[in-house]
Amino acid sequence: MPLSFPPAEADRQTWLRWAVLGLGSGVAVSSVIAGAASALAAHFAKEVVTPRKRDENLEIFAVVQTGGGLEVILPANEDTTVDGTYSLYFDEGRGHARIGAIRSFVPREGTVQREVEAVYSGDIRTAIRGWWSGAVYPTPSALGFADEHVDVPVAGGTAPAWLVRAENPAATWAIMVHGRGVQRSEGLRAVHTARELGMTSLLVSYRNDGEAPFAADGKYGLGMTEWQDIESAMEYAFDQGAQDVVLFGWSMGGAICLQAADVSGYRSRIRALVLDGPVIDWMNVLTHQAELNRIPAPAGRLGQWLISNSFGRIVTGLSTPVDLKSMDWVSRADQVTIPVLILHSEDDEFVPVGPSAELAERNPGFVTFERFYRARHTKEWNVDPARWHSVTADWLLREVFGRVEPKRALSRP
Repeated sequence: MPLSFPPAEADRQTWLRWAVLGLGSGVAVSSVIAGAASALAAHFAKEVVTPRKRDENLEIFAVVQTGGGLEVILPANEDTTVDGTYSLYFDEGRGHARIGAIRSFVPREGTVQREVEAVYSGDIRTAIRGWWSGAVYPTPSALGFADEHVDVPVAGGTAPAWLVRAENPAATWAIMVHGRGVQRSEGLRAVHTARELGMTSLLVSYRNDGEAPFAADGKYGLGMTEWQDIESAMEYAFDQGAQDVVLFGWSMGGAICLQAADVSGYRSRIRALVLDGPVIDWMNVLTHQAELNRIPAPAGRLGQWLISNSFGRIVTGLSTPVDLKSMDWVSRADQVTIPVLILHSEDDEFVPVGPSAELAERNPGFVTFERFYRARHTKEWNVDPARWHSVTADWLLREVFGRVEPKRALSRP
């Protein structure tokens, strides 16, 4: 090994200049990387809590007339090639069609042709883009019921809701709580099940969903704030004669229902929860979403921190941080003390099924888990409505009404 000697003075100064320059460059590169990660985290956090209009991300290739009626030709993707009944919204949501059976699927061409079961609004024959949805029916009248509109008093005004009355009403009402980025029509899929059990259904809107008054900050609370509007809905139901309620929640609506059952002043009058594709643990969901969007793990974790920490408010716009840890119901499994039915698909691409299954494993005395397959996010009913109905009805008969009856077939308009 060659020996090394201290540099002469001139050489020493040159060496120091290059060392400082190198150190500065390293710091600059590190700063750029850190800045990029911070910007990505900030964007991620802001997107999570900011309501957005739906993106028309599905091209409509053609609508053709066949002997059996209209059929639509769409790109073949993970949504459009799954059997079941769905919605196709178009013309920025002004148009709405119910889409049924697959008539042809040509993988090499990348197209799928499906039956158009009904057109509720708009002219699908002129549509060129739209979005796919599991919210099949637009109003109660599409199910054969009266469109009875009611207003629920909430902070900042009133929240519009639909009331679907049972023929032989029980003292227990069903309150339907939709998910993030959709509206109260999402809950219409459960109305037949509730009504057959004698439950009057209240399908509600809540802050920032485009129908109810916006919150002061205009941001999603991911369940931490929205539960207050559901408490207002429960109060409305009790004023109308309900003795207690069952809360039905889809996706973020599940997180809202769990929060209401935890902190509402009416929690003792909540008989049960029926949760479809629910958010059981927001940190798990946000980690999953960061991975899907190829956001580096450190940036994803920083995004969670920004949402849940007061220092992040300047980025997110939240008036109050969201306590994500308090909404981890896997960790809080022993604190779930009312009956909960979870219906969740193995193939849910948005909210991983794992926390739902784990919550049931940790608390089998109160939590029942029904695993579905092939269904995408909150589309368990769409893929298998008969099973969704029978599982839910039988469970409610047992857990809420204290009786067991033979399974009845799902009636459909």
